[in-house]
Amino acid sequence: MKKKLGIMITGSSVILGSMLLFGINGNAYIDPSVMTYLIQAVAGVVIAVGAAVGIYFRRAKKKLSDKLGIDENKNKEVESDDIIVNENNDESDK
Repeated sequence: MKKKLGIMITGSSVILGSMLLFGINGNAYIDPSVMTYLIQAVAGVVIAVGAAVGIYFRRAKKKLSDKLGIDENKNKEVESDDIIVNENNDESDK
């Protein structure tokens, strides 16, 4: 099995090398809109990967904090959610 895999890898590398060495040059026009589309696609991939990494990092940080017993909200002040409504019916406010 390893011998067949080695032969396949060697053969594919020889074919790839010959394609690169003896390739035909192609002269083609690249439209500016194609480059804009390519930049948008690359930016989309970068943003998606960044979001995925951020989500997994946050999950890993939470699991690690739970295992180590670290509370990140320990020293934070919490504001109350009380809503004070002034119900004065004074005529002077009008």
